[in-house]
Amino acid sequence: MDKIENIRQQLPDEQDIYNLAEFFKMFGNPTRAKILYSLHLNDMYVGEIADVLKMSISAVSHQLWILRAAKLVKCVKEGKEVKYSLDDEHVNQIMDCGLTHVKEQ
Repeated sequence: MDKIENIRQQLPDEQDIYNLAEFFKMFGNPTRAKILYSLHLNDMYVGEIADVLKMSISAVSHQLWILRAAKLVKCVKEGKEVKYSLDDEHVNQIMDCGLTHVKEQ
């Protein structure tokens, strides 16, 4: 088997490639990246995230809805408030690796 055919056979299927591209789009928005990095540092309520980013609660809530749909963040209701965190350790690793990569000179 030649190199080209070997690589072609190892490529993920079209749906997985599409899903991967959609996944990385989530990191392409600076506001979402700030929210993700804030949650990488600490779990927070919507109002806390809004305070950190100096944004309205409504704007942050909208972005959190998008990030939840992408399975990058999760939430837990605590009384009348909802606390957000990164969905799993993979998201933490992506944030660490991504920032390390962009800081390389």
